Amino acid sequence: MTAPHAVEPAVREHAALGEGPTWDPAAGRLLWVDVLGSRVHAYDPATGRRTVMVTGQHVGAAKPRAGGGLVVNLRDGVGLYDEDGAGFRWLVHDPVPGRRGNDAAVAPDGSLWAGTMRYDEAEGGGALTRIAPDGTVTPVLPRVTVSNGTGWSPDGTLVYYVDSPTRRIDVCRVADDGGQVTDRRPLAVVEPGAGFPDGLTVDADGCIWVALWDGAAIHRYTPDGTLDRTVNLPVRRPTACAFGGPGLRDLYVTTARTGLTRPHPLAGSLLVLPGAGQGLAGSPFGG
Repeated sequence: MTAPHAVEPAVREHAALGEGPTWDPAAGRLLWVDVLGSRVHAYDPATGRRTVMVTGQHVGAAKPRAGGGLVVNLRDGVGLYDEDGAGFRWLVHDPVPGRRGNDAAVAPDGSLWAGTMRYDEAEGGGALTRIAPDGTVTPVLPRVTVSNGTGWSPDGTLVYYVDSPTRRIDVCRVADDGGQVTDRRPLAVVEPGAGFPDGLTVDADGCIWVALWDGAAIHRYTPDGTLDRTVNLPVRRPTACAFGGPGLRDLYVTTARTGLTRPHPLAGSLLVLPGAGQGLAGSPFGG
């Protein structure tokens, strides 16, 4: 079915590649990044207050830390910002020419699952890696192409994952130690012409909401992989979605304008669908 929710601009912006919306409950704000603009945005929906932090290099994701500050998935590795944004240190410094950090997500155990990709999107040039709070690195999925959406089932036993060129949303079982996956299989496939799956979030019913790059829509899939809802958007390139706001009822959507010759006026903005569903409380990074 097609959802009747009205899409509204939350933050009008011309981000080249908006990505990674994340609700920060401690601060009551929505975090998101402009990957190619090397910027981390924060938006407080209660007051309308906005802040922007410029990073030193392309940034694929920014997530809140348990003790305050941010963990960021940068071009050359994973770094930590202090609460005031002034202090920075590398947690994992692993520069590879032609490669950058992309989407990332915090697991229920407080680890960061960070994706990478090559700028030229060469097949197998990226990976999904687990970063423990102490900086221990564990490969999860090597040789992926464009590592994107990652999210966990409400009970934490399953992880959903997108390698965008495959057009699939995959599901894996999480090992008891939380650092490995098994039984990877396709949960759903986005048909040609409907766009490419990008960032995702999981709601309180265990359903998976996926942004469709070049598809101008959000799909919601039930836990068995059935497409049960489509939310059409005015912009061609939505990139990711996350629940936030009071009670985690509002769905925020990041968007991109890169590569478009005549982008929609809202391309690059942060959009919101008020009352779209019921989100799950996320975990901050434990480091």
